[in-house]
Amino acid sequence: MSYTLAYKRVSSVDQNTARQLDGLSFDKEFVDHCSGKDTERPQLKQMVSEMRSGDTILVHEISRLARNLTDLLQLIETINGAGVKLKFVKDGITYDSNDKNQKLMLSIMGAVATFEREMIHERQAEGIAIAKAKGTYSKRKQSKAVDVEGIKLALVGGLSVRKTATQYNVAPSTVSRIKKIMQVSL
Repeated sequence: MSYTLAYKRVSSVDQNTARQLDGLSFDKEFVDHCSGKDTERPQLKQMVSEMRSGDTILVHEISRLARNLTDLLQLIETINGAGVKLKFVKDGITYDSNDKNQKLMLSIMGAVATFEREMIHERQAEGIAIAKAKGTYSKRKQSKAVDVEGIKLALVGGLSVRKTATQYNVAPSTVSRIKKIMQVSL
């Protein structure tokens, strides 16, 4: 039996995935709330470990799967190598590793995603330089990948905010924010 899996990604806990794959049906959803700069994402790893030959993976657009061309091509090779079909819904691509035109198009679009990420970093560096020159720059702590779905399940299961925070190695305020988002969406 084959399944349709959905992969969604946003860059932070405060963002939501409502616009991604809206109106499409799938059997299981994997959602990461972290950067696409690399493949160190808990739900992405979980999806790759659960996918089986004959499955189909739906992704809203290429940049949701990876923001780095090398990672994108490696992920696609892993997915297709396992006999899994990959569909980028917004981009209108169902990736077939045997189609040289699709491979070219995907490489171009992946290069654009990489370029976008580099431009974001360039603008960020310019902003930091200006802030430092004005004396208003303060370095924020780097955020880490947060297993939002795991935290939600723990909260629904009755685990306290503090115990959930300890279990998932995050601050209680992070768990409280997720809990608040859950209550709003109910």
